[in-house]
Amino acid sequence: MATRTAAERRADARRAYDAYLAECPSRQLLDRISDKWVTLLLNALADGPRRYAELGRTVAGVSQKMLTQTLRGLERDGLVTRTVTPSVPVRVDYALTPLGVSLLPVVRAIKEWADGHIEEVAAARAEYDRSAAAF
Repeated sequence: MATRTAAERRADARRAYDAYLAECPSRQLLDRISDKWVTLLLNALADGPRRYAELGRTVAGVSQKMLTQTLRGLERDGLVTRTVTPSVPVRVDYALTPLGVSLLPVVRAIKEWADGHIEEVAAARAEYDRSAAAF
């Protein structure tokens, strides 16, 4: 087996965390946090823990399947905690972890940007569609 130089090991380390490369592990995380349901759910949890059904009502349009999948993914990534309280019926609460709270300013900014610029984007889309239809 060939011995690798320190420079080769450093170059490999730089490539390992270059999100522009397909095999970069941070790509998986970027996929997760760029999802619309993730952005909306993290924002919904900003004010404190919420129950599953409450999250479903708050985030209009999310199916039970997507809500469950998204919450499980967020829990797996350490962004959300799930607390089960034995009662009848069982109570399940979701809350942001410190890691999730650290991501909140980013996803909040994206949501606020979208809310503040939707009219400009809609106008740009309409103009593009008119131009494309002319061809």
